[in-house]
Amino acid sequence: MTQIVDYASLRAAIIEYLARDQDTTLVARIPTFVQLAEAKFNRQLFVRQMEKRATALVDPGSSEPEFVSLPADFQSMRRVRLSSVTGKPCLAFKSGAQLDEYRFGTSNVAGQPRYFTVFGDEIELAPTPDDAYTIEMVYRRTVPPLAENDPNWLLTLAPDVYLYGALLESAPYIKEDGRIQTWGLGFTSALSDLNNLGLTSTFNAGPMTIRISGQVI
Repeated sequence: MTQIVDYASLRAAIIEYLARDQDTTLVARIPTFVQLAEAKFNRQLFVRQMEKRATALVDPGSSEPEFVSLPADFQSMRRVRLSSVTGKPCLAFKSGAQLDEYRFGTSNVAGQPRYFTVFGDEIELAPTPDDAYTIEMVYRRTVPPLAENDPNWLLTLAPDVYLYGALLESAPYIKEDGRIQTWGLGFTSALSDLNNLGLTSTFNAGPMTIRISGQVI
């Protein structure tokens, strides 16, 4: 069997598993199978390797200083804080409607940001920043597309999730094939194992303890 170490060897392994190397139309669709599998990874995979930290500068001189662009690979936010302020205070999340209500209630007076919301491909801050601030975002990012990042961290960590994921996406083209169920089980198992690994690698520093709110340890 082909050892999977990069995009080319993954493609070779997919062809080997499909056992239809003479079907040039099916083989030509393999990049699409990989792309569709990656879309599924981004919806269903939650591991620490998907977490990333980025900083951005708030420019009070811009026409809309309350809006800051999100990173191109952004999926969901975990934390936002003002890294340029003493103590690096975290910003609390509010919905867009709550942020509008806050602005109305305070007459939109500029100040140090306290809240944020995600709006399209930007973060909206409130109050409107009154000075230059550096914000630090910890967010869940998308898996780097293998076609442009060869190999990426996920292929190195879990070649099986890539293999079974791509094979499963071939199902609409190979129609009735008894192997599809096996590939589906292989994909589900690999994805579950990865998510469990993500939990244990994040929370294995020690036993969890319950602390009463406000209690100092």
